[in-house]
Amino acid sequence: MTIEETLALVPDSIENDWTKHENGGGLKHKSCTVDSTAYLDVDARVFGNARVFGNAWVCGHARVFGHARVYGNTRVCGNARVCGNARVSGNAWVYGDARVFGNARVYGDAWVSGNARVSGDAWVCGVARVYGDARVCGNACVFGNAWVCGNAWVYGHARVSGNARVSGNARVSGNARVCGNALVSGETA
Repeated sequence: MTIEETLALVPDSIENDWTKHENGGGLKHKSCTVDSTAYLDVDARVFGNARVFGNAWVCGHARVFGHARVYGNTRVCGNARVCGNARVSGNAWVYGDARVFGNARVYGDAWVSGNARVSGDAWVCGVARVYGDARVCGNACVFGNAWVCGNAWVYGHARVSGNARVSGNARVSGNARVCGNALVSGETA
């Protein structure tokens, strides 16, 4: 990433507003906090009022910004973005082109990958997986060993837990509960 591309991330910033992080060489803006224990890869960027701490890694071309917090042993990699008031913690991974934003939480050993989006006040935790073009938003929660994948959406106050799988073009919404070993796939109303 060129310095011009980096400067464009924060309007009116100048080169002196950005410093190389001592652990990895990635650039951080003067407005954010990246602890010395965290790793910031050479092409990764952290800006806004974001904070990266603990043993967290931001690598590849990943970005952490806004008021986001990334901490614990987490990994934010590839072209992933964590922003807004989102929190990624524990041993969670956000990678590929995934986005975690709004007030969303990803924690525990959860993974969000591919082109997946977790937003609003949604939570993904435990060893849950959200991947492909899946969306988890609103006040939805995916936890346990549950998977949401493909073009599936989980939203509203829906809960997906246990070993449940939601895939294809499925939509789980409202106060729906998908749990145990349930499989929901395809087109749903």
